[in-house]
Amino acid sequence: MTVRNLDVLFHAKSVVVVGGSDRAGSLGERVLGNIVAGGFKGEVVAINPHRVDRDGVTWHASLADLKAAPELAVVVSPAKSVVEAIGALGAAGCKVAVVITAGLEDVPERDAILAAARPHGLRIVGPNCLGVLMPHVGLNASFAPRQASVGGLAFISQSGALVTAMLDWAAGRHVGFSGVVSVGDMADADLGDMIDMFAADPGTRAILLYVEGVTDAAKFLSAARAASRIKPVVAIKAGRTAAARGAAFSHTRALAGAYDVYAAAFRRAGIVQVESMSELFDAAAILERFSPHCGDRLAIVSNGGGAGVLAADAALAVGATLPTLSVESIAALDRDLPAGWSRANPIDVVGDARPERFGVATKAALGAPDFDAVLVIHCPTAVASGIEMARAVVEVAAGQTKPVIACWMGTDNARAAHAVFDAAGIPVFDNLDDAVRGYGYLLAASRGRAALLRAPAGVSIPDRDRARVRDIVAAARGQGRTILAADEVKAILSAYGIPVAAARLAETAAKVAGVCAAVPPPYAIKLVSPQLPHKSDVGGVELDLADARAAVAAAERIARRVAREHPEATITGFEVEQMIAWPNAREAILGIIDDPTFGPVLLFGSGGKSVEVIADRALELPPLDDALAGAMIDSTRMGRLMAAYRDVPAADRTAVIRSLNALAALATDVPDIAELDINPLLVDAGGVIAVDGRIALSGEARASRAVIRPAPMEWSADLETRSGIRLHVRPVLPTDEPALATFFEHVSPEDLRFRFLTGLRTVGRDRLAAMCQIDYRRTINFLAFIPDGTLVATAMLAADPDRVRAELAVSVRSDFKERGISWTLVQHVLRYAEAEGIRSVESVESADNRAALALEHEAGFAIVSEGGGATEIVVRRALAPATDP
Repeated sequence: MTVRNLDVLFHAKSVVVVGGSDRAGSLGERVLGNIVAGGFKGEVVAINPHRVDRDGVTWHASLADLKAAPELAVVVSPAKSVVEAIGALGAAGCKVAVVITAGLEDVPERDAILAAARPHGLRIVGPNCLGVLMPHVGLNASFAPRQASVGGLAFISQSGALVTAMLDWAAGRHVGFSGVVSVGDMADADLGDMIDMFAADPGTRAILLYVEGVTDAAKFLSAARAASRIKPVVAIKAGRTAAARGAAFSHTRALAGAYDVYAAAFRRAGIVQVESMSELFDAAAILERFSPHCGDRLAIVSNGGGAGVLAADAALAVGATLPTLSVESIAALDRDLPAGWSRANPIDVVGDARPERFGVATKAALGAPDFDAVLVIHCPTAVASGIEMARAVVEVAAGQTKPVIACWMGTDNARAAHAVFDAAGIPVFDNLDDAVRGYGYLLAASRGRAALLRAPAGVSIPDRDRARVRDIVAAARGQGRTILAADEVKAILSAYGIPVAAARLAETAAKVAGVCAAVPPPYAIKLVSPQLPHKSDVGGVELDLADARAAVAAAERIARRVAREHPEATITGFEVEQMIAWPNAREAILGIIDDPTFGPVLLFGSGGKSVEVIADRALELPPLDDALAGAMIDSTRMGRLMAAYRDVPAADRTAVIRSLNALAALATDVPDIAELDINPLLVDAGGVIAVDGRIALSGEARASRAVIRPAPMEWSADLETRSGIRLHVRPVLPTDEPALATFFEHVSPEDLRFRFLTGLRTVGRDRLAAMCQIDYRRTINFLAFIPDGTLVATAMLAADPDRVRAELAVSVRSDFKERGISWTLVQHVLRYAEAEGIRSVESVESADNRAALALEHEAGFAIVSEGGGATEIVVRRALAPATDP
């Protein structure tokens, strides 16, 4: 389950407090007191064997005495009584129970709670949580020491202590909340559920997260990606450093810490990540007030030249640009500012500025089309008070849509102006770093959303031989091995189109000479030992060996060294390679690790012996495309080294992108890979070559653990309509956007109205992106092509977060209507929905779309409602009987 029944938190009409009390100092007394003091308008019932006398509270000795089904329950009773209480609440018809009680951390206890709740569809928040606060309905079902004000922020936290810290901070800043949820141990409702809940809430402007760990990573990312498209999601992740890391098989494992993997996942989901609670507060101050559809062109207004310069430097660091003032703006400001003003951006209104100058400069910056936002900096002077300056800025900012951020430098200065700015909805900071960083969060939220809706990118990937790789893995498993041999590793890389350095195996040092006869000199000799995967670390590699005699001697030296220093290791043999002479090559590392939370994770960075010392790396989740792979490269030092410099030509960036895409496909196709290194991958102007690699398999065979679902291409099919038209049907890909644009140019205005239920005349890029850049966990868009490649129909199925119900929308080119295409496509969609476990498919049709209604009736859909003044009809087909209430 995900959001089912959780909406009760927004509109509960009754609250039952199991363990509610009037005993001073008890947890039950504090929670009951908060509910009453919060102004909750519904019925409040305390359940306690001991009488509870409190104004506004009804008392019952047991849940059996309830006269009506409670919508919401808060459980603060002793741990030993919780399971029984949950069963009774579920039987009574309760929808949501917030279990504040602690001491239920053990798996059997949590399982018992869920077993008691599930038969009734009762949702659990907690246990071991602070509670929930829903200010819009006056609900404070928590033991927090203060109430929350009404506003647009949702705060979801795995720490109750940080909830109280957030409430304290917000009270001082006059920041309000649409909801505050302490999720506790997340036995049932988790971070993904809560993100989905607040994403659908029109009163929530931004979602803030305090994350310690994610339980269902696929659901979490799916929810965050959906939410980030429509409102900012900001997160702080606990556990940035680890006290120690165990020995790792691969360099990739050592380079990729859990915190870094979370950061990569957050970035992929469009989440803005902050590093401290103060940064979370600052992000909240900005995002609660401004929409994240802001450009990066910043104007700075200041009465201090030095402050303006420092702000400019900081602004560039967060990705802002500082456009120059136009001739028109300079001319207008010349009339009101003194001769010594900067005549540039930052706009320095000079240190003796009075409020009028601040107002003039701010108004000019807001009115200029060259800027998207304005940062106003006031350095305290004796000329005028900070309050007077603030009033001047607020006056000219009234009614403006561009964000205005105030920096009133100095704690006292900012504190004095707070009330003025708060009343105007302008965030104010007392130092430059926080103010500029706040603007950076606004940019990050905007860019995160844009990344989710970016123009489609292709996927450059060589042909791959999945069957060959499966055979290699099966053979290793048959022999009880999890560490693949060097030749197996290179065979797998080669099967996925990654060039590899040719090597031959000599089982002993004595056999090296015979192998050298088939390999041109000079030679590289490498140790092959399952116990010593990092060959260079143990002196297991010797290079630039001129002839066979030198190669044999090198193998013998390696063998003696291993026997002396690592007697426990077995030597499988020695790889004999021809030395690769690439004088301008850069050494990169590519890798895959299997993260316990997010599944396969890809790595790119600087390789070679010093890989872990340099620690230059980028992480990303599969699947990739060329843009994502390119972004990985660009975020590293290795990416910069791949550019041309002095007499060294640029390395083949495309070849690296192809290799990253190949690894992403391998990670998805072969879930048995637990760790993979290619180190080094040599990169130069002529391409790439994997010189060395290692692969470790999981302990047992397993299904895919990728948390971002790739396009389910197994649902591609060649179909034929009843009229004999042959169709190739497949899931949409991001690169299909141009084909969809062309398709909708051939859909009649009437059919566009039927499809979008509006008077839409053209389908813009925002809608096309939403149909191509989709989350396959929730949505599928099937495209139907005729043999010449023309797209003639689409069928989009969008499921709710619970994946219980899904909505279907079908479009057919006008010149291909009434030829059975819709019927064939709908049947394919229904088969897919049933296989995905979706229980019902609905469609909203215009009442005058008789053809669609007739087709759906024939396909087993039934009318369930008529709305919109009888202009729209909802039809539904059940695919599987419901087993849960």
